[in-house]
Amino acid sequence: MSHTRVEPARQRLQRSELAVPGSNPGLFPKALDGPADYVFLDLEDAVAPGDKERARANVIAALLEHDWRGRGKTICVRVNGIDTHYMYRDLVDVVEQAGHRLDTVLIPKVGVAADVYLVDALLTQIETARGIPHRIGIDVLIETALGMANVEAIAQSSRRLEAMHFGVADYSASCRARTVVIGGLNPDYPGDQWHAALSRLVVACRAYGLRPIDGPFGDFKDPEGYRLSAKRAAALGIEGKWAIHPSQIELANEVFSPPAEELSRARRILEALEEAARDGRGAAQLDGRMIDAASARMAQNVVDAAQAIGARGRSGVKAGAR
Repeated sequence: MSHTRVEPARQRLQRSELAVPGSNPGLFPKALDGPADYVFLDLEDAVAPGDKERARANVIAALLEHDWRGRGKTICVRVNGIDTHYMYRDLVDVVEQAGHRLDTVLIPKVGVAADVYLVDALLTQIETARGIPHRIGIDVLIETALGMANVEAIAQSSRRLEAMHFGVADYSASCRARTVVIGGLNPDYPGDQWHAALSRLVVACRAYGLRPIDGPFGDFKDPEGYRLSAKRAAALGIEGKWAIHPSQIELANEVFSPPAEELSRARRILEALEEAARDGRGAAQLDGRMIDAASARMAQNVVDAAQAIGARGRSGVKAGAR
């Protein structure tokens, strides 16, 4: 193990991430009552240019009027890109007026580390000026070729940084990839054409203590396609996935929750290794297979995830509500 230690970012349950257009406040109560772990109110792609100011006002009102945290949600706002004239006003208005009710800010189309530095500096000034009692986190979307080329540097860009999301739609456009549906597979490619990008994002996140999150799957009438996409991501170490439709939330929660059998085995691994340690052994056998310290670390990840899910279930959330 390297002598270098990177402290993990604040951990949050993020199996399912519901995108809610800021221009449609009628959807806010449904998001509040629904089973998503994480909700982001969107000021960017889901909002037409003529609706940007109204959407911003809607989002501020939603943060002030609804108790998102009390319902077990991580609440986030996706601002517009820093290459637009909307972004500074998104950040200033939302954080000055409702930053005390906000958990994270999601920055789209991050290309270089300096993009994150800009938002970090603005947040720091607003928090100080307004006396906001907590540090607002930053999530970033890696959704361009430039962003992916600089993903390791971006991962180290700010102590506020908590998670990196893979924005497959804009990434496809940036790379001029041929795709048939957002997040779907092209049958002309022998396998998963998003595997390399997701793997690189996962490694950057895990190296620097961040949560890796998969982005959208566009065909919300194809639950099996969504489930398979989520399973491929989970196999790589991804912690959660976007839901662009309420029907996708439970699918994400299911895939990114440890199955009962996996959790049971993880606990048995830890128990077997504890027993081996008491006997002065560093390894053990379980069900005919060798287990050791690496097995314990993998098992502990499963147990920790199950405990976080259980804690959310005990927080008074209407789990499964619609």
